[in-house]
Amino acid sequence: MADKPQWLIREDAGVAVIVALVLRQMLGIRAPEDLPVLRDLQVRAPDAVDATPELEAQWREYWDMTVEPRAHRSEVPLELIEGFNMLVALPATGAEELRDAIMPLAPIALQYAHDAHARYFNTMKTATGGGAYRAYASAIAEFEREIGRRAHSFELNVHVLPFSQRGIWWVGALTVAVTDGLRRDVVAFDAAIRPVIAELA
Repeated sequence: MADKPQWLIREDAGVAVIVALVLRQMLGIRAPEDLPVLRDLQVRAPDAVDATPELEAQWREYWDMTVEPRAHRSEVPLELIEGFNMLVALPATGAEELRDAIMPLAPIALQYAHDAHARYFNTMKTATGGGAYRAYASAIAEFEREIGRRAHSFELNVHVLPFSQRGIWWVGALTVAVTDGLRRDVVAFDAAIRPVIAELA
């Protein structure tokens, strides 16, 4: 059994990931360029100033560490940011502009993120009763039939998020983000996740 391929898929609406996306939107950060905005989050005024290149660079480093912390380790010690309940840690040096910019946004970011996570839990975890596993098992089985071999061992993280546009996006080497509406559409999600599995397996 030791050589039998193993796959590990973690699905969640990660609160820390949602917090990072709320901060991105409220600070006017455009990176990653292809990611849409979050639904039902206050829109910045049209004349609001976009983030400086330095702020965007600091947020991008924080985003990478939040999405895939094992792959993106900070070269300096991390410090928890007050007001974020252990959900935001930034490098002790080199992230001063980002730290100052996000501290006033903590209440809004936490409220939105916890509400979004609760909606995910109520609609996906409770309603499907194990359906999450079945969705991936079905896609892997279909991939194996098409390719004519067992899937290689792989790991995948899936964040189900309240984006304003329907779709699926790579946000890390082993991590994708999928719109909550697409995730609930069994047929469409199966078609969307198959190319992701094909790339890893």
